[in-house]
Amino acid sequence: MSDVDEAIIRVHHEEWARVVASLTKRFGDLDIAEEAAAEAFAVAVEKWPADGVPPNPGAWLTTTANRKAIDRIRRESKRDDKQKEAQMTYDDDPPESLGAIDDERLRLIFTCCHPALAMETRMALTLRMVGGLTVPEIARAFLVQETAMGQRITRAKSKIKAAGIPYRVPSAEDLPTRVSGVLAVLFLVFNEGYLATSADTDPVRHELTAEAIRLTRLIRALMPDDGEVAGLLALMLLTEARRTARISATGELVTLVEQDRGSWDTALIAEGHHLVRERLATGVRPGRYQVLAAINAVHTYARAVADTDWSQIVALYDQLTRLDPSPIVALNRAIAVAELDGPEVALSAVDRLDDKLSTYHAYHATRADLLRRLGRSAESRKAYDQAISLAGNTAETAYLTRRRDQLGL
Repeated sequence: MSDVDEAIIRVHHEEWARVVASLTKRFGDLDIAEEAAAEAFAVAVEKWPADGVPPNPGAWLTTTANRKAIDRIRRESKRDDKQKEAQMTYDDDPPESLGAIDDERLRLIFTCCHPALAMETRMALTLRMVGGLTVPEIARAFLVQETAMGQRITRAKSKIKAAGIPYRVPSAEDLPTRVSGVLAVLFLVFNEGYLATSADTDPVRHELTAEAIRLTRLIRALMPDDGEVAGLLALMLLTEARRTARISATGELVTLVEQDRGSWDTALIAEGHHLVRERLATGVRPGRYQVLAAINAVHTYARAVADTDWSQIVALYDQLTRLDPSPIVALNRAIAVAELDGPEVALSAVDRLDDKLSTYHAYHATRADLLRRLGRSAESRKAYDQAISLAGNTAETAYLTRRRDQLGL
C-alpha cells in the first residue's frame, strides 16, 4: 500500500463524520450529505495519487463534497432547492445556539437516534453516518445479511427526510428518550474500533475507540447523573486501557489470559474503577453498561489471571442475563463458567446456542478452545476452521490459525 493510499484511509477515518455532519447542517438532508461525502472521497482516490495529498485534506474534502451536493441539488431542479442553495452559499446569520455542547458529530448522532425510528434502525443509521462504517461491517455487528442492513439504512434516511427531523442536540427534557439509542451506537462504534470486523482495515481502529470515548464524555457532561452513561464510559475506559497489549508485534491477537498486564494504562483503569465505585455507592440498581463495566473492573483489578475472581464474574453475568438475555451474553457467561466449573460444563452451555450463533465466529472460537482443553482435537480443529472462515479481523484470524495448527492429530 502506498503512502498516499494510507493517507486516504487515515483521512477517511478522521474526516468522514465531520464532512457528513457539516453537509447535513448546511443542506438539512442526510441522504445528500452522505452521497456527496462519498463522491468527494471517490475524487480523492482518483486525484491524490497523481497530485499528492493536499496540505489540508479535511478542507479539500469538505469543499469538494459541498460542490457535489450543490450539483445534485441543481440536477434535481426542485422549486425550493434554489432558495436553499442561495441560503447555504450566502447565509451570514449567526449559528444556531447549541446549548452546552457544540459538537457537530454529537448533533448528527442525536439526529440519527430520533425516537421516531426503531432502536436497531437508529443504531444502524448512526454507525453508517457517524462512524463511517460500511454496510458489511454494520451487518456483521448485528449478525444479519448485508442486503437487509442496506435496506434498513435506506429506509431510515428516507424517514428522517420525510419527517423533517431537526439537526440538533435535543433539549434536556428530550434527552432521556434519545440517550439509550445514542449509547448503544457509541458502544457498537467502540466495539468496531476495539476489534475491527473487516480484513481491509487495521485490526484495532484507535480512531474509533477514541472518538467513542470522547463523545461519551460529552454526553456525561450533559447527563452527569445518568448511571448508564457513567457505566458505558467506565466500560470503554477499562477496555481501552488494554488496547496496546492486545496485538503482538507480529500482528496477532493477544487474549486477556496472555496479555502483559504491566503494559495496561493504569490511569484509564483508575478512572474506570472510580466510575464503577461511584455508581455502586448510589445504591441504585445498575443497568446493562454498569454491569459490563463491573465485569471489566473485576478483570482489571486482578494483577494476574490466577487472581481473577471468577465466581464474582459469573454472578455479574447472571445479573446481566436478567437485563439482557441475549445469546452473546450467554456465550460470554459460559467462558467465565469454564474457569470456575471446568470446560465440560461450559461446553454444554455453549452447544445450546448453536441455533442462534452458528454464523458468529466467536461462538465457534469458544467451542474450539473448550474442545481443545478437553483433548478432543479433531472436533476442536473443525471448530477452529469454522471460526477462521467467519472471522474478518486479521489479528484474530492469525491467532485462531496458530491455535488450530498447534493441535495434535
